[in-house]
Amino acid sequence: MPELPEVETIRRALASRVEGAVLERLEIMDPRFCAPAPPAELEAAVAERPVERLARRGKYLVWKLGPPAAQLAGAVAPGPVYLVLHLRMTGNLLLVAPGEATQAPHLRVRFELGTGDRVAFTDPRRFGTGVLLRGAEARDAYFAARLGVEPLDPDFTADALHALAAGRRAPVKAFLLSQERIAGVGNIYADEALFRAGIHPLRPVGSLRRSQLAALRDAVVASLEAGIDARGATIDDFRQPDGARGSFQDRFLVHRRAGEPCPDCGREIVKLRVAQRGTYVCEGCQTRPRPPRRGRPARAAAVF
Repeated sequence: MPELPEVETIRRALASRVEGAVLERLEIMDPRFCAPAPPAELEAAVAERPVERLARRGKYLVWKLGPPAAQLAGAVAPGPVYLVLHLRMTGNLLLVAPGEATQAPHLRVRFELGTGDRVAFTDPRRFGTGVLLRGAEARDAYFAARLGVEPLDPDFTADALHALAAGRRAPVKAFLLSQERIAGVGNIYADEALFRAGIHPLRPVGSLRRSQLAALRDAVVASLEAGIDARGATIDDFRQPDGARGSFQDRFLVHRRAGEPCPDCGREIVKLRVAQRGTYVCEGCQTRPRPPRRGRPARAAAVF
């Protein structure tokens, strides 16, 4: 699944080509993309609107679209609308230059711009979604109900992480994957961050000391920035808008490296199951938490 670095890679690659252009037409081939809204309704709502900004929130890509040119001459122009895309498991956005044929398998949606550029949304498993939100208030409410702090924003501090973790008994890996707490971190970057911080993924997040949470905060940021620098990780389907693969998979410290030696201590990396996800850990560098004492019942796992 594309995580924050992959979506940010897509945003940066597309922004210079789409911002300022007019989205002349949106063609939705797969109604699942916008269900339950009818495709024709969404297509009509975004047609002939200028792309004012291409933004990102967590794993979502946000197209800010201004009022249609035909309405700009009116005394009171309507406000912007936001087309919010989530790539889910296998979605990609590929840039097709003017004059090039759209040769993209699993094409679900096509954006046609006034510049002649087209953007093809491909999605083999058909889980990707598009939602239209009318106005900044609707956009903010949509994200407030789904997403927590942005880990690359100044608000993501050690103190903020301590406040989020306080009293929670869930494993720290599950905590990092909860988008309602920290937006954009998925399985790859949670594993890499926990290794960098020297924290076992099964440790209850509320049991971590302030110094450990500070190290985890820095490790999350460092792992995400490394992923962006490598233009994402291509394990299965992810491609950059020009079709190129990301390279972060060649720089993994522990993720998908079961059976290989730890880059720090040389001990064999193992694969566990944490929060229903395959999880990679060096139990030499990341000490496993002690089991509960005999005679004392284990506490129930916290529910997010």
